[in-house]
Amino acid sequence: MNTTEKLLRVNFNPDDTPHIKVDTSICNECSTQICLNICPAERFTLESGKMRFVVDGCLECGACRISCETDAVTWNFPHGGCGVRFRLG
Repeated sequence: MNTTEKLLRVNFNPDDTPHIKVDTSICNECSTQICLNICPAERFTLESGKMRFVVDGCLECGACRISCETDAVTWNFPHGGCGVRFRLG
């Protein structure tokens, strides 16, 4: 099952303000760019050698926040009733 198929099994209720902010200018200076490999939803991509982050489809796992060595990621829990709801099956 590819990432797109897995994301179709997740119910998203977006918050008015994103729960995560990424300073991609800091990411561009990062030597490891581990977020490219650690994000299960593949929200981090390189485009023309520059880091790009898209919050839509974020699974709110916090892996990017934990693994970021440069403090480029600001992550908060979504407001009550918002965020990801994982469906079984």
